[in-house]
Amino acid sequence: MKPHFNQLLEGNNLSFEETKALFNACFQEDVSDTELSAILVALKLKQPTAEELAGLAEVIHTNSPFQFELDIPAMDNCGTGGDRSNSFNISTCAAFVLAGAGVTVAKHGNRRVSSQTGSADVLEELGVSLNLTKPQMKYMLQENQIAFLFAQHVHPTLKQIAGVRQQLRTPTIFNLVGPLTNPVALHSQLVGVYSNKALPIVAKSLQTLGRKRALVIHGAGGMDEASLQGENKYILLEENELKEGTIHPEEVGLSVYTNKEIEGGNAVQNAEILRSVLNGEPGAYLDTVLFNVAIALFAIGHVHSIKDGVEVARSSVFSGKAKARLDMLVQYSQEAEHEVV
Repeated sequence: MKPHFNQLLEGNNLSFEETKALFNACFQEDVSDTELSAILVALKLKQPTAEELAGLAEVIHTNSPFQFELDIPAMDNCGTGGDRSNSFNISTCAAFVLAGAGVTVAKHGNRRVSSQTGSADVLEELGVSLNLTKPQMKYMLQENQIAFLFAQHVHPTLKQIAGVRQQLRTPTIFNLVGPLTNPVALHSQLVGVYSNKALPIVAKSLQTLGRKRALVIHGAGGMDEASLQGENKYILLEENELKEGTIHPEEVGLSVYTNKEIEGGNAVQNAEILRSVLNGEPGAYLDTVLFNVAIALFAIGHVHSIKDGVEVARSSVFSGKAKARLDMLVQYSQEAEHEVV
């Protein structure tokens, strides 16, 4: 560990393999909080590279006792958080619409970061279990096309680092790496990031990690989701090439709304918003979800264009398929408390 740590102290970048070696040592050795703090601060002062981000993500993924593969392509639509927009749980709601549209979604998430309510908080309020076993998660993905993978549950080795991050009280490489650490072997991803600077870093990291297709987006008004407020910037990973682009809601037939109009609240309030969207209640919340689902459908290659994706997303909602995915996950969660799959 020491040679790689010294490289960071000197302001030098680590390769993908060197980063893996450094953080594997952190997980496998008796590393103190002081040493972990020093590594995170050194990375922050130097600014993490795409290779370092990918290397850390790979270590977290392989050290999760919940890692597994599926026989069908799966995606995730987890964002970084950190945009301080106080929006409702857009990606969580979008995940059920994606599943209703026929996409298998391994929804990775945590408790609140930048919003008042994280994905884990709102799903817990809705009755979804945060502690399914690996076989139970796999069963839900195969039978219901969606399962929730609570980050604190599926990455128990990160407990010490979580404590160090709380003590540091400053953003670190871990503020970017979360969406890249899903224990499921993903085919593709939609990742929202909180800054334009993060776009190329995360996109190149996904390329290094071998995603077949992916789209990294930074929303209008500084959101880590696609926003109806205006132009959204993205980088598409397709056939191992990175392509920059922009998308405006009016280009796909959606109305413009301000980010203020999609603010959420506590877990109870956000659960009500999620239900209203899955019930097809018109307005800014629904259209925001349709927009993000359409982009996710394009990211995985399920549609030829984002505009086509809007109609597929709309059909998932108004056919009742999206809500049925939530209902089945809630029902299974309740049954899982008393049975072992």
